[in-house]
Amino acid sequence: MSSLPWLHDDDFEFPDPASALVEPNGLLAAGGSLAPERLIEAYSKGIFPWFEASQPILWWTPDPRMVLFPHELHISRSLEKLQRKSDCRISADAAFREVITACAGKRHNARGTWITPEIIEAYCALHRLGAAHSIEVWDGVDLIGGLYGIAMGDVFFGESMFSRRPNASKLAFAWLVPRLEKLGYRLIDCQVSSVYLAGFGAREIPRAEFLKLLPRSAEYGRNKAHWLLQ
Repeated sequence: MSSLPWLHDDDFEFPDPASALVEPNGLLAAGGSLAPERLIEAYSKGIFPWFEASQPILWWTPDPRMVLFPHELHISRSLEKLQRKSDCRISADAAFREVITACAGKRHNARGTWITPEIIEAYCALHRLGAAHSIEVWDGVDLIGGLYGIAMGDVFFGESMFSRRPNASKLAFAWLVPRLEKLGYRLIDCQVSSVYLAGFGAREIPRAEFLKLLPRSAEYGRNKAHWLLQ
């Protein structure tokens, strides 16, 4: 890690993504801060933070990159059936802090979490700016699932999801994608390979191709005043 470029708090420039390590895949730089301006700059260049509490901030841009093009969304028959029968209510941006905190919870066969208190506060700040958004799944007044991510231009950068009931996060994702497509979003960043998201039609593309699809500027908060109103 000592050979990685080290970022200073007052310098928001990132190294060229092409210089990222092959092993571990996509590790680009360390250090810096999670200031909103730095995070927005990172996402505009296909870079995201991922680190554990005992580590410095680590910045990643893996190759290949898993993405979902909204028009390629696949909904299984079992999920279609669940959508028809479910009495759950789904909302957007109704409980962002609760969603990200739930995503930080312990998971089966997982040691700790990368969603540290520092990450939670940083993304809550992005939410207040209109850049970070959440989807919530409710059973009555109980929050049973959801997800959160960053909206920038016509790209949604998915970050994490959780379920307190079987398939609750699937309901959130299946609800979100068609609405993103209707609003003109053309890409959902899924970051790294996932069998779970591959089931929805997500696939890997080369990093160079992914970077060409990113917004040309660090625009964020599309429709932020009424994001994903039904």
